[in-house]
Amino acid sequence: MKKPPRDPDVDDIAPTDSVLTVYDEEHVITYLRMLDADAEGADWREVAQVVLHINPELEPDRAKRAFDTHLTRAKWMTEHGYRHLLRGGASNPNL
Repeated sequence: MKKPPRDPDVDDIAPTDSVLTVYDEEHVITYLRMLDADAEGADWREVAQVVLHINPELEPDRAKRAFDTHLTRAKWMTEHGYRHLLRGGASNPNL
């Protein structure tokens, strides 16, 4: 797996696949930032603005959807996705 970008653009909805995706690999840092913010009890609006770069005042539905799906995916990564990373990532045909 190549080094993930530090601050990539995000989709409106995070993946829901049961396997690691290229999007997941590219957004590992985003997921870590989401988990840190969640652990600190940060307001979802601030996280949407700072981490996801979506203005919750201008696009409240989009911001909330992106926040919810990316946080869900970040939590999935801690329970399941990390195993795929350890096996070589989404590009590993043996997953």
